[in-house]
Amino acid sequence: MASDSSLNGNVPSDLNRIVTGQRQDGGGHVVMHSVPPRTDVFKHIPGMVSRLVWATPAAPTLPFDGEDPTVDVASFVPAPGETRLLVVTFPPDSVFAAADFNGQAAFEENLAISPGLAERFEPDGMHETPTVDYGILLDGELWLELDDAVQTHLEPFDIVVQNGTRHAWRNKSDRPATVAFVLIGARQAAK
Repeated sequence: MASDSSLNGNVPSDLNRIVTGQRQDGGGHVVMHSVPPRTDVFKHIPGMVSRLVWATPAAPTLPFDGEDPTVDVASFVPAPGETRLLVVTFPPDSVFAAADFNGQAAFEENLAISPGLAERFEPDGMHETPTVDYGILLDGELWLELDDAVQTHLEPFDIVVQNGTRHAWRNKSDRPATVAFVLIGARQAAK
């Protein structure tokens, strides 16, 4: 895990995760203050960082039991009612076009880092998930591409509500872009 913030703009790869809970007397306190344990700096995609910050089951309970839910997450794509909080740093698209870029090694690394999600990616980066996603661009610029090939330019603090549509994230700039995503597992409506 790298802590060099120059890898990805203004958002360090070792961002802090602060989790609160309740003491026995009912008062609140910080129960975790650390880097999310599932923070991965990609080796085969220079500048890409994936952070699984938090996860909840379909019906979370309170008070918080003190167990980190991210450690045992088997799929980054939540089942209906479950959630995932991810912070992802995307390198410029030029990284993928570099002469020495190894697409197969990058794909295999992504499978290991992002189980359940990486399998959904097409070779061109398009993908869809059975989720409602809230994406907040924290740093840099990105372009959201949908099926019709129309791309929407995003700047810091733009918010995308992604409703299970096939899409890709494009970084046409010369620096990384970082997005916070909340994925909420959804049921498919009967057709």
